[in-house]
Amino acid sequence: MSEKKLYGYCDPWTVKQGETLSFMISAEGTDTVDARLVRLVHGDEHPDGPGFLEEEVDCDIPATLKVQRQFTQVGAYAVAEDRSRRLVPAGDFTVYGFIFPTRPGGSRQAILSKWDIMSGKGYGIGINTEGRLEFWVGNGELIDHVAAEVPLRPRAWYFVAATFNAATLEARLYQIGAVNRYNSLLGLVVPFDYDSRIAETFRVAPHAPDEAVPFLWAGASEENDRRGRFVGMLYSGKIDRPGFLNKALPPEAIAALAQGGLPPADAIIAHWDTSAGYTDRGIGDTITDVGPHGLHAHGVNRPVRGMTGWNWAGREDSFRLDPNQYGGIAFRDDALTDCLWSPTVTLRIPDDLRSGVYALRLRAGESEDHIPFFVRAATPRAPLAVLMSTFTYLAYANERLGFDAPIAQAITAHTPIFSEADIDFYKLQEFGLSTYDHHSDGSGCCYSSWRRPIINMRPRHRNAATGVTWGLPADLSLLWWLQHAGYDFEILTDHDLHAEGAAALHPYRAVINCTHPEYYSERMMDGTEDYLRAGGRLIYAGGNGYYWVSGLREDEPHCMEVRKLDNGSRAWQADPGEAYLVSTGERSGLWRSRGRAPQKLVGVGFTSEGMDESQPFERMPDSFHRLIAWMFEGIGDREEIGNFGLGLGGAAGIEIDRYDLALGTPPHTLLVASSHGHSDNYPLVSEEITYAFPGRGGTQDPLVRADMTYFTTAAHGACLSIGSIAWSQALPTRGGDNNVATVMRNVLTAFLRPGPLPGSEFVGEEKLWR
Repeated sequence: MSEKKLYGYCDPWTVKQGETLSFMISAEGTDTVDARLVRLVHGDEHPDGPGFLEEEVDCDIPATLKVQRQFTQVGAYAVAEDRSRRLVPAGDFTVYGFIFPTRPGGSRQAILSKWDIMSGKGYGIGINTEGRLEFWVGNGELIDHVAAEVPLRPRAWYFVAATFNAATLEARLYQIGAVNRYNSLLGLVVPFDYDSRIAETFRVAPHAPDEAVPFLWAGASEENDRRGRFVGMLYSGKIDRPGFLNKALPPEAIAALAQGGLPPADAIIAHWDTSAGYTDRGIGDTITDVGPHGLHAHGVNRPVRGMTGWNWAGREDSFRLDPNQYGGIAFRDDALTDCLWSPTVTLRIPDDLRSGVYALRLRAGESEDHIPFFVRAATPRAPLAVLMSTFTYLAYANERLGFDAPIAQAITAHTPIFSEADIDFYKLQEFGLSTYDHHSDGSGCCYSSWRRPIINMRPRHRNAATGVTWGLPADLSLLWWLQHAGYDFEILTDHDLHAEGAAALHPYRAVINCTHPEYYSERMMDGTEDYLRAGGRLIYAGGNGYYWVSGLREDEPHCMEVRKLDNGSRAWQADPGEAYLVSTGERSGLWRSRGRAPQKLVGVGFTSEGMDESQPFERMPDSFHRLIAWMFEGIGDREEIGNFGLGLGGAAGIEIDRYDLALGTPPHTLLVASSHGHSDNYPLVSEEITYAFPGRGGTQDPLVRADMTYFTTAAHGACLSIGSIAWSQALPTRGGDNNVATVMRNVLTAFLRPGPLPGSEFVGEEKLWR
C-alpha cells in the first residue's frame, strides 16, 4: 500500500460565529479521511508542561470526507487576455522586451511564449539549458530554434527580440545589452560583450496551439493526464515593457526599441507598459496593455511589482517617485501565494461556539493533519482579548532555515533536529517559502500567504533549528494557562486589528499579545496606540515585537508583504531601489527606521536573541515603589521570577527586548524587572551597532537583557511589557502555578477591574518605596 499523506488549508483564517470558511484538502494513498473539529488547548509536548491537548467539538462536518490529490502550481507567471487569439501569428511577427535573468542555465525557461510543450506547437522566446537566449517555433511535427552566440549574464539588463518572416521563414534573434551605471550587478568597467545578433532560416512556421494554450510571461503551457493544463519552463528574473507586433521589424527599428523607443503604431498587437497603473497606495496584478486591443496580462502567484527596471538611474529609490524607472516585474520559479485548490468541505461556525483557536483534524491510518483557524466572537462579551500574531505566523510560514541556512546553527547554538515530517515536507518543495527564505535565484521572498498548507503552524510542531515550539504552538501555552486560571477571554487576530484598527480592541478592558508579535502594519500600530491613548490596558507578553513594516493589499488579507532592508536582524536584504511595499506604497524595513521604535509604543524594543538557554527575571528598584508594588504581591524581594519554562528553561530568553529612553520609552515608565547572565550566544542586535568591536555578547554588554516595564496612560490605561518570547512558555510549568503566573494573575486582576488602577494615588516622583 502507498504511504498516506494529508495536507490542507482553510480560507479565511479568522471567522466570527455564524460565518463560513472552506477547507481545501489534498490526500495521497487514500480517497477518504476521518474529519473532526477540535479546539486546540495546548500545543507543546515538552515534558515539563501539560503536553498536547485538544478538545473535540460537535459540528456539521461529516465524520468521513471524500478526498483526492490536488496539485499546486508553483512559480510566478502572467497570462495575457487573448480571447480573439490576436497573439497567434498568421504571418510576420516580432516579440520583444527587456529582461533581467537571475538564474540563466540549467533548465529551459520561457520568457514570452504561446507554446504548447506537449504538442510542440506555437512559438516562444526564452533561455536554453546552456544559459543562452533562444527563439523557437513548432508546427506539431518539427521544432526549429535559433540561439544567441553568447550566454546571458545573470542579473544584467538586456533588450531581447525575435522576428519571423512568414514568407522566407527567416528568423532573427537580437540580444542587446542594456547595462548602465546602476541597474545591473556589474558595472560599465567590465568589458563583457553582451550583444548577439543572429539570423537563421527555419524549416517550419509556427502553428497555432490548442485554444487552451495562453500567451504566457515567464512560462510555457504544459499538460498531463493527472493534473491537466499547467505552466512549465518557468523563468526567474525580471521582465520590463514587452510587446508583440504583426511585422518583422528591421534591425534599425529593433535598435530604436532597445533604446526605449516605441514600436510603430500600425504594427502593435500588444505593448505592455509595466510601469502603468502605479499609485502611491500600491500596485495590482494587472499589467496594462497600452496597445489598441487591451490584451492586459494578469499575474499569478503575485509576480513582484515595483522593481527597478532597465532604465533605473539610481537617483529615485521608490516607484512612487518615478514609475517610469520601475517597470521591472520579478518572476520566481518557486513563488507561491495561492495553491488554488478546490474546496473539499465548508463549515458554518456555530453561533454558540466559544471564541478560540480551532482546527479541522484529519486522519487516515497513521497519518494526521490539523488545519488551524481562529474563531472570534460575533459580539464581544469577555473582558479580555488575546491577540494572535497571524502576521508573524505568515512571515515564518514553512521556513526552511534549518535546512538551507548554515548560519542558523551559529545563531541557535545547536545542530538542527529534523523530524520525519520536516524531511518529507522539505523534499516535497511544493508549498512555498517563508519571508526568511530565498528563492532559487537567491532573491529574498517578500510574500507569504495562508492559501497553502503551513506545516509549522500545526500543534506539536517544534522548530528544527531552535528546538522549541515557535509561533502558534508556543502561543497556545498562554491560552492554556488563561483557561487553567479561569479567565474569561476571547481571541482576536492581527488581521482583525489591521482591518478594524482600535475598534477591534475597544470592547475589551485588557488585551494580551502572544509570544512574538514581530510583523505589524501601520494600521495595527495605529490601532494599538489609539487603544492605549483611550484608556486601554495592554500586556505585551512577548519579544521582538512591532519590528517589521508589513502590509496587505486591500481586500486580499491572505497574502502579507515585507521587504527586508539595510537594517535589523534579517535573513535577506532587498536590492537597491526596491524598499517599498507594492501592497501599500509605503517603505518597509524596521518600524524603528520609520520613526516608530517599539519603545515609543510599549516601552521596550528588540535588543538580542539567543537559542541556547533562557534566564529568569530579577526585580529592579522600581518594583518596590507603591505605584507598582501590587504587581509583585506573593513574590519575594530577591526571588528569581521564571527560572523555569518550556522555552529553554527560563522566562527571559529566545528573543528579548529592553527599555531605552533614547529610543522613545515613555519617560514615566517604571523598569520593574530585568534579566541578566545571558550567554555570548545573545549578541546585541545589528541595528544597535554603528561600529563593530568585540564585547557585544550577553556576558559583556549591559544592553543584552530582557526588561519588564510598566507605564500608565490617560483614562486609567496602562501597558505592562515583558520583553521576552519565553515568558508565556513559562506559564504552563509546575501545573500552571508558579511565580510567572503569580505576576500575571496580579496584573490581570488589576487590569480587568474597571476604574483607577492600584497604586494610582502615588506618583514616581514621590519616592515612596514599600
